[in-house]
Parts: sequence; C-alpha cells; structure tokens
Amino acid sequence: MTAPRRALVTGGSIAGLSAAYWLDRTGWDVTVLERSAGFRTGGQNVDVRGVAREVLDRMGLTEAIRSANTGETGTVIVDEQGDTIVRLPDDDSGEGATAELEVLRGDFADAIRQALPDRVRLVFDDAVIAVDEDGSDGRPVTVRTRSGATLQAELLVVAEGVRSSTRDLLFTVEPRRLGITMEFGTIPRIPSDDDTWRWYNAVEGRQVHLRPDNHGTTRAMLAYTNDDGEVPDRRDRYAGAGWQTDRVLDGFEQSDDVYVDDLTQIHAPSWHRGSVVLLGDAAWCVTPMGGGGSSLALTAGYVLAASLADESDTTAALGAFEAWMRPLVDRIQTMPSGIKHFAYPQTKLGLAAQRAAHHVLTSRPVAPLMARLTHTADSDQPLPALEPTR
Repeated sequence: MTAPRRALVTGGSIAGLSAAYWLDRTGWDVTVLERSAGFRTGGQNVDVRGVAREVLDRMGLTEAIRSANTGETGTVIVDEQGDTIVRLPDDDSGEGATAELEVLRGDFADAIRQALPDRVRLVFDDAVIAVDEDGSDGRPVTVRTRSGATLQAELLVVAEGVRSSTRDLLFTVEPRRLGITMEFGTIPRIPSDDDTWRWYNAVEGRQVHLRPDNHGTTRAMLAYTNDDGEVPDRRDRYAGAGWQTDRVLDGFEQSDDVYVDDLTQIHAPSWHRGSVVLLGDAAWCVTPMGGGGSSLALTAGYVLAASLADESDTTAALGAFEAWMRPLVDRIQTMPSGIKHFAYPQTKLGLAAQRAAHHVLTSRPVAPLMARLTHTADSDQPLPALEPTR
C-alpha cells in the first residue's frame, strides 16, 4: 500500500477544521497547525446558511450546532429608549437576519474539532515562518515553523484568517478597507436582556448591538465609521450616543475578550499556486458587512476535498476548487452601492431617513424581498460529489 498523501493545514478555526475533516475523510494524512496556545473558544455570533447547511448535514453535525444555538429568536432595531422601531423580516427558510442555526464562533469550531478522529493531529502554539516549494525534500511543500520543526506535505492549506502571515509569504493580495471598525466583547447579562438581537443606530456613524448567547452572558458590539483606520478612544467616540452605550463601555472595560476589527476585504487574483491553497478569510474575507463568512469557510473545506478526490493532478484540482467557490464569494463581496452611508448615518436627518426607509423595507409588500437578501451563501451549483473513503 502507498503512504497517504500529507496535508498541512494552518489555522484551527472553522475553515481549517472543515478542510481537515474532509481531507481526512478522503484519505489524507492531516496535521493542523494553530498559532494560539490552545483552542480558541468564545467569539461572537456566526451562522450556517445556504449550501453550508447541506455540508453540515453531510458531516452529521446539524443537531450538534442546533443544540449549541445562542437562543436568539429575531432581530429588532431600537430607538434611544430601547423601544422597537422595526423587526427585521424572517422567512420560512430560517435564514432571516437571525438564522435558524445561530451559534457562537467558538462553539461552531469546537463541534467540528470534536468530530475529528484522533489521527488528525492538532498542533498548538506554533506557526509557519518559511515555505519551500521546490520539492527537493521529496514532497512538493516543505515548511519550517516557529518552534524549529520541519514539515513536509503534498498540500499546504492556508486558513489563518484575514491577516494571514503565511499567505503573505506566498501570495500578493489586495486588502480593501471598508472604513468601518467593529469592537466585540462579552458583558454581563441583566434582567432586561431578551432573546432578540437589538440593534441601535446613532448619529456620527455609530451603532450599538446586544445579542443573547447560550452561556448566560450578552454579546455586545460597537460599530462605527472610521475612514483613517486609527482606533479612537471608545468613550470619546461614543460620547452622548444614547441607549445602552454606557453599559457596553463599562462592560468592555471589565471584559477579557474584547477585540477590535478594522473591516477589510481580501481580494486575491488566485487562491492557489503549486500545492498551496488559500481558504476562508485568508483568501476572500467578506467581513460581517457581507455576511456568510462562516458558511463560506465550512463549504470551502468540503469543496476543496471533493475537488482533490476527483482529480489526481493537484494544480487542476485546486483550479476546480476555485472555479466552484469564486462565483459564491464574488456575489457576497459585492455590496450594494451606498450601503455604508445608509447603515451608518452621520446626521439627525440621515438617521430619520434611515428609520423611514426601515419602515418601508419591512412593510408587507417588501419584506419577502428583504428576507431574501439574507440568503448570502446560496449557490446555483450543486455541491461536487464526494465519497468518503474512511
């Protein structure tokens, strides 16, 4: 018997773990390299939409994700007093603003991790520092890591995220800042918190979000326009914003999981070269403004493994993977013109116009169309066939 082909996956979140799961199922010897000291739990809400729901079914994980649901039942936009202005529309598909399968990023990734067999090796607290692709060591890719290890593989899957250092060793990409910063954190739950995603807009391009979770706390987000990319003092930026802003600011000062994201899309001319392929946010980050990033990440792992199983030539297989995924990614990355100005009004007049528009967009004639806009990860193509070999 010939030895199984080796795959090295860098990045231990949804995209990397999905790739590890499906590559293993199709006979690859898989190692996952994660720079964090341990598995990263927590994080904010993500969801499973469109074609990713079929991938999840094929993994046998739908009920595991359903049982880890955050408990969120819908999305409302509120005013300064917390009163509901509008409720964003849902539809029978379970893919409204709040999806049927709504889960925290860490819980989603952990469900995939627990589904991996013991033969998939997870290595923490290490990262790639150099990549050779000359094949002089007998395999197409040789990687050196921060710990001093040398790893050889037939395939290198780079799934590290939007600011991937391994990707930047090998590919030239075009980062596109959206001029929006989001700050995420976990704060204590209080009796008035309910089971909806509450979304508040203030003037000067500011938003405040509160969302329930299944851990007895509340997930909060501050989102604001930020053209220069400098992170301001959040208290200065949110002075006088109203609603529960002060609660969030106080909570973030006590929270140990606050992180800041300058929203940046990644546009790469190609997602593969030789025996190396980019996956997930490292390849195409759609940002929370586009939505569906977790669904793309899950789907990409399946499509990659299916493409490799169907084609003995690695370069051709990676081309087939990219051909299947590109239309889906391009559609999500292409956001409506003017969406930033609509979503983040700067003046009282702009805020009043936004609220009036919300009433129109959620009215009975228009609501079904609005609900369809949340179907971000739908694909016109059937998933490629994949027959697991183990």
